[in-house]
Amino acid sequence: MSDYLPKEVLAGLEEARKRDLRRRAKLRVMVGDEVYPILRFWGGGFSLDADQVLHMRGLVDIFDGPRHLYQCLIITSEVSNGELICTMKRSTMALDKAPLDYVRDEDAPVGYLPGN
Repeated sequence: MSDYLPKEVLAGLEEARKRDLRRRAKLRVMVGDEVYPILRFWGGGFSLDADQVLHMRGLVDIFDGPRHLYQCLIITSEVSNGELICTMKRSTMALDKAPLDYVRDEDAPVGYLPGN
């Protein structure tokens, strides 16, 4: 079917597809001060719009709205079909508190009351 459509129509269809993916995207990747919407996300990576960014590598943060979800290390990125495919080496869940370096007893008190 693409053999019969003019190139301008195909370009318009591709732009509409990307615009729809960007509109539905909830996840965002933050690199320094720059924020880009994630078009697709899977266990080993994610894709961005190649028109917005041509190369990405290093440590990035992934957000779902205001919630910080992951800190990821991107090792490779390549452009494929108008998308920048980023491959992650690791993805660490972001925590709102520091991890414990000891085992907490399940029956331990939550807090202590001051004595007289």
